[in-house]
Amino acid sequence: MNTKKLHFLFLFVTFSFFTKAQPGDLGNWFIYFGHAKLTPEWGIWAESQHRNYNFAGDLEQFFVRSAVTYDFVGTGAQVALGYGFFRTENYIGNTDEKRGFNENRIYQQLITSQRFGRLYMTHRYRLEERFVQDDFKIRFRYFLGLNLCLNKPERTTGTVYLSAYNELFINAVSPVFDRNRVYGALGYVISPGLRAETGLMYQLFENRRRPQWQIVLFHNLDFSKRDD
Repeated sequence: MNTKKLHFLFLFVTFSFFTKAQPGDLGNWFIYFGHAKLTPEWGIWAESQHRNYNFAGDLEQFFVRSAVTYDFVGTGAQVALGYGFFRTENYIGNTDEKRGFNENRIYQQLITSQRFGRLYMTHRYRLEERFVQDDFKIRFRYFLGLNLCLNKPERTTGTVYLSAYNELFINAVSPVFDRNRVYGALGYVISPGLRAETGLMYQLFENRRRPQWQIVLFHNLDFSKRDD
């Protein structure tokens, strides 16, 4: 690993741990996104997130999510069918006690991707069927994500980039508005299949909002190009 990569990783870790000292209700999310392409069309998605009320150690939610993906080669479009298991631990009122519950979730989604010079744009449309204890819920999510390369014309090894997204959550029944997430971060491409981001995300609810610091790792594997 060269000096530039070491400098960046040092700043990445230092800046992330600095959030531990911030006052208020700043939470922290550790996130892993992985995608393995098995053929030019078919792939497998794997995701894990560990969400804390503080920087680490006070669990709010943990989940794993997976999917089978299909790429429409040459179009920038991908569809997926997936499943997720969620464990959530909410505080009871203003006490120090928690109430935990599990959720099973099935989802279908469409992702479209475009590139405009240094700018990468992603749209994601997701429909979720949520089995929360004895309740069944349906929710729609729309995600708009942007990556802007800073020091290179494209997202290749060594690229530093700005990342931003907005995601809107809509329930099938009242209350229709569930939440909105707004995010801004700095990212770095470590290798062709590996990149990392760290930044701040605000969850906006109807009557409140809450900041979350995110540390994210993106990992892509391509088995479709192996020799015969």
